[in-house]
This record gives sequence, C-alpha cells and structure tokens, in this order.
Amino acid sequence: MSTFAELLETIAHTPIEKHAVTNLGVLNEAYAYAKPSSFSRGLRIDLNGISILLISGTASIDENGKSVHIGDFRAQMRRTLKNIRGLLESEGCTWHDVVRTTCYLRDIERDYEAFNEERTAFYREQGLDPLPASTGIQAILCRPELLIEIEAIAMFRTRKAGS
Repeated sequence: MSTFAELLETIAHTPIEKHAVTNLGVLNEAYAYAKPSSFSRGLRIDLNGISILLISGTASIDENGKSVHIGDFRAQMRRTLKNIRGLLESEGCTWHDVVRTTCYLRDIERDYEAFNEERTAFYREQGLDPLPASTGIQAILCRPELLIEIEAIAMFRTRKAGS
C-alpha cells in the first residue's frame, strides 16, 4: 500500500468474516439451557489480518449449563475467569490479548473489594501489562444465584502487517 487512501479502500472492500466462539469443555451454549437464550458465547471477527473476539457476558457456569459455587463470590469470580480463558484459548489467544472488560456485580458495595483482590491476583498471575481497560457496573444478572458476570474484548494479529 503506497497511500493511506489505498489502505482505506482495501479495508472498505475486504469482507468481514465472523464465526461463533465456543468451548464446550468449560461451558455449554446458552441455547442448550433449560430456558434457552439466543446468543453466542462469543463472536470472532476477522478483518485484514486482525481478529477481534467479542466474549459475551460469562459467569460461573459449568459445561452442563449449571451455575456453580452458589453463594461464594470469590469462587464464582475464579470460575468466570477460567471460562473466559477457555473461550480465548479456543481461538488461539490469551488474556494478554484482552483489551477491555465490562464487569457486572450483583452487589458492588458488598463484593467490590473481593472482586478487585481476585482480579488483581489473576492479572498478576497472567503477567498482564498493560492491564485491560475495564468498567464495573452493579446489575441484576440473568440468574439470581450469580454474583458476577464479565464480558471481554480481545484483539490479536492473525498475520503480520503488510503480508
């Protein structure tokens, strides 16, 4: 590409490829719930050598679609992070590729300290630097027993720039 205009023209005419992200080894699909829900666990968008993963709100759900660690915020947080890691790994990336998270806590005043301690420990364990951008929100979650739900956005190169 010799000019910025040519690059923009190429991007404008490059088809956007997308497919659903799943990892049945860590959690099942939402449409397999007793009360089915219509969404993908995540969506991968491939655009001119860059992939973007949009990970849907993920919680402490097991491979059979059951809520796990009822009443234990810290254990639910760890399972949620494990589930997101499994979704990332299914597409060949890691937490190092995560650029943003949105974190929904059922009771932010009660659980924020534990949330931040668990998140900080997990990020240190992963060796993340810089840390992802993030927002924390108090919300009523889709199941009354869930205390935390996290969505994530990851970006990574699938081929070298200019190739």
